[in-house]
Amino acid sequence: MRLASINRERSGVASKFLKEFREFAVKGNVVDMAVGIIIGAAFTAIVNSLVKDIFTPLIGLATGGLNFTNQFLVLREGAGTGPYNTLAQAQADGAVTLNYGLFLNATISFVIVAFATFLLIRNINRLKNLAQAPETAAAPTVKTCPFCISKIPIPATRCPACTSELPGES
Repeated sequence: MRLASINRERSGVASKFLKEFREFAVKGNVVDMAVGIIIGAAFTAIVNSLVKDIFTPLIGLATGGLNFTNQFLVLREGAGTGPYNTLAQAQADGAVTLNYGLFLNATISFVIVAFATFLLIRNINRLKNLAQAPETAAAPTVKTCPFCISKIPIPATRCPACTSELPGES
């Protein structure tokens, strides 16, 4: 008898746990975050290609054919003898290298990603501001009586509060 009640309690706890998890998982914020991560991954691939395939060759051309990916310092020679023409050769030989060219590429990539994200967020905010633009103010329907300072309809020629005749507009 006691074993059956323990199993029912466990079953109730498990179903309650699953219900709470389901409520959490389908909340708007979680779904929005998942979509953001997926789009972010795709956006990262595009920016990485932009850096690797467009900007790095242009920077290399501007610097006289310098390829940042193969810029490194050998801190300790490997099993073979240097000099190493490429980073891949140095790593294959077991040399310890300081890969400042890869760091420069990563830094350039970060700056481009940050700038592209800035432009994206800036345009999204502009679109939000356009969608939330305040409506133009409606034309006034009342004016103030110059004698008693009460609000009266614009076409009125006499104030209903003080019965003064309002000056005509020419």
